Amino acid sequence: MSNLDWNQLKAFLETAETGTLSAAARKLGLSQPTLSRQVAAIEQTMGVTLFERVGKSMALTPTGLNLLEHARAMGAAADALSLAATGRSQALGGVVSVSATDAVAATLLPPLVRKLREQEPGIAIEVIPSNALSDLLRREADIAIRHVKPEQPELIARLIREATAHFYASKDWVKAHGHPRSAEDAAHLPFVGADRSGRYLGYLRAHGLPLSEANFSCYADHSVASWALVLQGMGIGAMLEEIALATSGVVRVLDELPPVRFPIWLVTHRELRTSRRIRVVFEALAQGLA
Repeated sequence: MSNLDWNQLKAFLETAETGTLSAAARKLGLSQPTLSRQVAAIEQTMGVTLFERVGKSMALTPTGLNLLEHARAMGAAADALSLAATGRSQALGGVVSVSATDAVAATLLPPLVRKLREQEPGIAIEVIPSNALSDLLRREADIAIRHVKPEQPELIARLIREATAHFYASKDWVKAHGHPRSAEDAAHLPFVGADRSGRYLGYLRAHGLPLSEANFSCYADHSVASWALVLQGMGIGAMLEEIALATSGVVRVLDELPPVRFPIWLVTHRELRTSRRIRVVFEALAQGLA
């Protein structure tokens, strides 16, 4: 055990967490054969069998399951060490990763990244489009733009502003269907759905729209794809006001409904807040998004 390689331990941990060699390899940036060799090597070093193949999945053996919590503790300690080291780094250079929803990442972030690059050429921004809440504690991102306030005490968040969204349709769609103003006008009109689980439908109903699944002409669970479907005349969709104003060929509809309001939070880890380059990016994003 004294010869245990940290890369092998990460291979074990990620394979256990993701359940497949291919997913773990993508997470670690390795080829699948390399990851497979690392898993085999740690099994040989420890003299135990950690996984059993079940189809394409890797199932933990009872021994692997017993060792998983110890591996997680070691991984958490390594992450904490990395956070502490990064937090104390005062070099104004390197990569800062920023996670945001796909619409924000595709539309609002690029001009901010360009401006920041002009001001600080030593900093490179990695944009991570994700509709999930990135795990800042595990360093999946250095900074996250979120629409909910995080509850973890290790994270610090700044409320940037309250954003506003409205309902829109393409100009061609309005020519064909008219300009609906009220919730009653929308009862029999097509909408672009966000999911098939009923959550988005429930939200629209709570917002006063008397809709059913029959109103959805199509679905897209990513807002960029959903917006593209709206532009193609597939139906009515919601979008952040500044994105819609910067998009030609769309018309605001359902004008009588109240706007959709939601907060924009900028979040980072408490340790990372002491890193000079992350402070610079954090403040630049706070100013730009405000």
